[in-house]
Amino acid sequence: MEELRLSKRLAELGLCSRREADEYIAKGWVKVDGVVVDVLGSKVLPSQVVSLEPAAKATQAGRVTILVNKPVGYVSGQAEKGYTPAVALVVPDNHWEGDTSGIRFVPPHMRDLAPAGRLDIDSVGLLVLTQDGVVAKTLIGENSNVEKEYLVRVTGQLSSEGMKKLNHGLSLDGKALKPARVSWQNENQLRFILREGKKRQIRRMCELVGLEVVGLKRIRIGRVLLGDLPPGKWRYLSATEKF
Repeated sequence: MEELRLSKRLAELGLCSRREADEYIAKGWVKVDGVVVDVLGSKVLPSQVVSLEPAAKATQAGRVTILVNKPVGYVSGQAEKGYTPAVALVVPDNHWEGDTSGIRFVPPHMRDLAPAGRLDIDSVGLLVLTQDGVVAKTLIGENSNVEKEYLVRVTGQLSSEGMKKLNHGLSLDGKALKPARVSWQNENQLRFILREGKKRQIRRMCELVGLEVVGLKRIRIGRVLLGDLPPGKWRYLSATEKF
């Protein structure tokens, strides 16, 4: 069996992100077969038992994930072209009063808060910001298979063949897209359920079948719903919610 870097093995097991793994290893918070390993770059066999010390788990427990109902005009990641990043909405005044997580806002919750997935500047709805590397890996890791659901208002005529292609048969950037689930929600709105998230994917898919997107809203990621969260407001992901 081929040895793997310990940090990569920790990430593969879903115990933490690779960045977090290096931090935990350096602090002596990782054990291999019951023995602490604190040397960065250490390697392990897939058959060896890798575990985290309680201190690492306590650190993870203190990390938060925040759900934002992103309005039009905000970018999901870094500020660009004068537009404001969605993380700027995460201030006490915008904390949704319907939040049932029981978590009280403290300034450290803003530290290293990063988007786990993109949502275009002209799209609205559910955006995830997280400090938790495990959550980020679940949603945007290369092997992520988490569903994202969207309501998409369109103009133009969609043929039955076009609908078939939206569900499976289109390619972007020279690569075939994974099968999707696309259906009519009403006479001018489609429901898209995807398991991938290429840049402006839905808009580009629609263009390929003769449709123009005039409104796009993400309403679900995995088992987590946008629900009644108002535009511009945010709430914490509760301990009972899982993607």
